[in-house]
Amino acid sequence: MMQESDLKIDLAPIVLFVYSRKEHTKEMVEALQKNEFAKESELFIYSDAAKNEDVTIKVDAVREYLKTIDGFKKVSIIEREKNWGLAENIIDGVTKIVNKYGKIIVLEDDLVTSPYFLKFMNEALKFYMNEKKVWHVSGWNYPIQADGLGDVFLWRVMNCWGWATWVNRWEFFEKDIKKTISKFTQDEITRFNLEGIKNFWDQVVSNQDGKLDTWAIFWYATIFKQNGLCLNPSQTFVKNIGHDGSGVNCDEDCSFTSALSMNNQVDFSTKVEENHTAVEMIKEFFISQKKPFAIRVINKLSRIFTGKNIIK
Repeated sequence: MMQESDLKIDLAPIVLFVYSRKEHTKEMVEALQKNEFAKESELFIYSDAAKNEDVTIKVDAVREYLKTIDGFKKVSIIEREKNWGLAENIIDGVTKIVNKYGKIIVLEDDLVTSPYFLKFMNEALKFYMNEKKVWHVSGWNYPIQADGLGDVFLWRVMNCWGWATWVNRWEFFEKDIKKTISKFTQDEITRFNLEGIKNFWDQVVSNQDGKLDTWAIFWYATIFKQNGLCLNPSQTFVKNIGHDGSGVNCDEDCSFTSALSMNNQVDFSTKVEENHTAVEMIKEFFISQKKPFAIRVINKLSRIFTGKNIIK
C-alpha cells in the first residue's frame, strides 16, 4: 500500500468542463470539495461560450459562480470566447493539460463524486502508471452486483463519467471518423459491441452522418485498437445527475445509478487481463435494459432487497 504522503506530492490535475447548468455545476463542485486531496489538487475549469443568445444568461450565471469556487490548491478558469461544442472543448482541454502535467483526471458538470473519488483516481494512476496494457481509469461503474469481482476489474470498454489517463496513452487519441471506420473489421466491430450486446459502433456511424458530434467513442476506439484495458471500480465513485434532459448528449434514459462507494482503501491487485466475469455481468445489465419497464422496476427492487433479479 502506497504512503499517503507520497501520493499527495504527485496529485493529478483535475479538469472540469462546464456549460450552462449552474445548479448541476454547483452540486458537482460541492461534492468534489468534500473529497480527500481536494485542497492539495489543482482544478482547471473550461467554460464553453454560449451557442446562441438563448443560453447566454445561463452561461454567464455559471461563470459568475465559477469565480466563487475555492477549496482547492489552485483554481484556473478558462473561458472560451466562442462556442467550441462539448467534443472539441474536451479534446482541446484534455490535450493541453495532460501534455503539461503527464496525467489528468476529467469531470463534466453533471457528475457527483464520492468523498474518496480523488483518492481512488490518484492511487489508480500511480499503481498502473507503468503498466502499458492499462490505458484508462474510470471512476464510474454500472449498477451490477459486484460479488466476486474484488475492488476493481479490467475490461475493454471505456467509460467517461469521471475518468483519468496518462499523456503517453492520450497521445494516440485522434478523432478521425473515416480512418476509424476503415481500420475496423466486422469481427472487431462485433467485439467492440460486446459481441453484439450493446451497439457502441452506432455512435461512430452517427458521427459520420452528422447526427452526433462526440469524442468519447473515439477514445474507446483508440484504446480498443491498441488492445488496451480500462480499469473500473466494482462499486462506483461517481453518480450522473444529468439524466434530467438538461445535457447535450444525455437524456432521461442515461441514468445508470447506484450507491456511491465509501471505500477508502481500494485493493488494486488484479490480473492484467480482461475480467470475463465482469464482462458477462455488464452484458446481463444491458440485456436487462431491453426488458419492459415494469419488469425492470420489479427486478431493481428485488436486487435492493434480495441481491438478485426475480424475473429472468
